[in-house]
Amino acid sequence: MSGGGRAIRVLNVAEKPSVAKAVAGILSKSGGGGMRVREGRSRYNKVFEFSYNIRGQQCHMLFTSVTGHLMELDFDDRYRKWHSCDPVDLYHAPVRKFVPEDKLDIKRTLNEEARTCQWLVLWLDCDREGENIAFEVVEVCTEANRHLNVWRARFSALIEREIRESVETLGRPNQLFADAVDVRQEIDLRIGASFTRFQTMLLRDAFRLDFATDDRNLVLSYGPCQFPTLGFVVERYWEIQSHEPEEFWTINCTHNSDEGTAAFNWMRGHLFDHTCAVIIYEMCVQEPTATVIKVRQQERLKYPPHPLSTIELEKRASRYFRMSSEQTMKVAEDLYQSGFISYPRTETDCFSQRTDLHAIVQEQQGHPVWGSYAQRLLDPGEGLWRNPSSGGHDDKAHPPIHPTKFSGGESRWSQDHHRLYELVVRHFLACVSKPAVGAETTVEIDIAGELFSSSGRVILEKNYLDVYRFESWGGSMIPTYTFGQQLVPTTLTLDSGVTRPPPLLSEADLLTCIGTDATMHDHIKKLLDRFYATKDSNTRFSPTNLGEALVMGYDDMGYELWKPYLRAMMESDMKSVSTGTKRKAEVLASCLEQMKACFVDARLNKVKTVRSNGNFL
Repeated sequence: MSGGGRAIRVLNVAEKPSVAKAVAGILSKSGGGGMRVREGRSRYNKVFEFSYNIRGQQCHMLFTSVTGHLMELDFDDRYRKWHSCDPVDLYHAPVRKFVPEDKLDIKRTLNEEARTCQWLVLWLDCDREGENIAFEVVEVCTEANRHLNVWRARFSALIEREIRESVETLGRPNQLFADAVDVRQEIDLRIGASFTRFQTMLLRDAFRLDFATDDRNLVLSYGPCQFPTLGFVVERYWEIQSHEPEEFWTINCTHNSDEGTAAFNWMRGHLFDHTCAVIIYEMCVQEPTATVIKVRQQERLKYPPHPLSTIELEKRASRYFRMSSEQTMKVAEDLYQSGFISYPRTETDCFSQRTDLHAIVQEQQGHPVWGSYAQRLLDPGEGLWRNPSSGGHDDKAHPPIHPTKFSGGESRWSQDHHRLYELVVRHFLACVSKPAVGAETTVEIDIAGELFSSSGRVILEKNYLDVYRFESWGGSMIPTYTFGQQLVPTTLTLDSGVTRPPPLLSEADLLTCIGTDATMHDHIKKLLDRFYATKDSNTRFSPTNLGEALVMGYDDMGYELWKPYLRAMMESDMKSVSTGTKRKAEVLASCLEQMKACFVDARLNKVKTVRSNGNFL
């Protein structure tokens, strides 16, 4: 990239209109001539014009946007109608990528602007999906001007420092990242369309599905991500349904002294044999004197959380605020586009050594609630600072989610905006803090050969717990005991209980089961939208009859299409494509061959599917 005297025209394209406006606003401040705004062919995607200097090269910047993907992948027209072909043909039917009708105005804008430009700078989101959209933009723009010099801007926050740095360090788009998304799109299309057509036509013809207003318009969709998500919900539900309560017995012991009360737990836990439990209990009652056989005192640490990834943000927002993952991402996206937090779709939970962590903390010193804690963090005399630990994940695209701009609370923010911004800030301050320190005492006693234990904890230093109000470290003090001391229990009881099934999966549980994919909230939403599952007021999921029927149908055929292994394997292959260790064509061929064999077999065994579904529908 070399400087020159004559200004060149640079077409800049962002992924959303709001990002185009924000970046153009930041860069135009130093241009000297202000910024002009004009309409594009699409009324939602305006064009911003201003002057800017990139590493000595004077540029006339034209800044516009797309709205997510510019293109769609679909089958050729003769395969698109449901009855136009055998669904098995969809594994090899020709597919094409094209600009759909509702995006044609955006395409026209890009074509027209590209014709007069020398450079194209891509400002799409810096993940695999964004890279794929970037190549869609390149295809449309080079169609109008094949001489364009194409550059890629990489950024993680809509703040001046980051945007200016990204302009000075322009690189080239990553074809391998885009290829990985092409693979995922084609696999999802072929598998999804074939199984969706198969199960919809099969079950719609066999049953009257009374939850739908019009059976003919009902689509029972299958998705390689969505179905394993449903599988987790159904599997937990089956576990609960099959649970048979079983009575058990345990011995509980307490001891009172001038210093307080200690509750001792039986180290056997519990017994399911009542006679055996009674015999042991009677032995203890007959020889009730207890002897202290162990007193262990040790320092315990409670560590702060790892830096914040998307999945962890969704889990914690669900747990702390009962916010759905869909709402969490909607609010997080809004905070990002307003410049308050970094890019919210990331699998990374470790900070780069280049990140100026102290500068991020400094911005929070003026906050009326946690500002004093930020000041303590920056004071070497407090000794509170600790470099954040690594969670072991790095998507090589974005840093962990962190605050990028100070706010004491904006007037337009909803309660969810306030909550999520607070969570991001407090989480960041916690992860650069020392762990909490506690003193833990464990006492073991012997009563007639049976062992019981009690423990107590005192927090010596709260450290990160001072700012991370979402976590606590419970514990209580117990009286002082010495090795060899003898005592008589205050109470010694034989108590019964009943085993309980696990609870239904909560949204936080489901996100934990699914993995690290930053788009998992979309799969959860699809389960609800398609009547495969319901969510109660405690954010816990139950399958509908339809959801349970679909999983049972494939399970009875001996297929684990509702298990997560298949998708995990696909994700691994796509990561290999993005790193260049596997070729796009190789992954597509092997995956589709495997799934086509599953499909053919499933169709041969469709009687089992109908029979299984008859139990529910």
